[in-house]
Amino acid sequence: MELHGTVGPSRTSISAVAERAGVRRSTVYRHFPDEPALFAACSAHWAAANPTPNLDRWAAIADPNERLRRSLEELYAYYRRTEGMLANLVRDESTVPTVRRQFRGFHDYLTAARDTLVVGRRARKRERAAIGHAVAFATWRSLAREQGLDDAQAADLMCRLVAAS
Repeated sequence: MELHGTVGPSRTSISAVAERAGVRRSTVYRHFPDEPALFAACSAHWAAANPTPNLDRWAAIADPNERLRRSLEELYAYYRRTEGMLANLVRDESTVPTVRRQFRGFHDYLTAARDTLVVGRRARKRERAAIGHAVAFATWRSLAREQGLDDAQAADLMCRLVAAS
């Protein structure tokens, strides 16, 4: 898990895992017969330690504007905490089939997040697109890392974008 978070799945070899664990490669293979098994175990362990924000809690917020603001602030704090791993997964998704398969669940989560945040709105195509853009990791990364906004400022900007759509 540490290697996936620091160097990424595409740069994590079984040899590196064995070295980090202080065991031989054969020991790693005894527990994880192939890359998908190792990646699934790593993903499960990481997800348990880093749960995504709870969509049911978001859905319980009646006012759509308050729901959007609070949800984005929570999601952006999650992105800040998990940035290293998410950045590596995004980078490796197009080249590592195992990452692409496992990461599909995160994309499904973001679709469900968007759908949760659309409830109670006009939900026109532009508004739906603005909310989808707001929940994207790449959006947070651009606003926080490239533009230097803190999470509250980034959430406020995205709320204004949604309101203008």
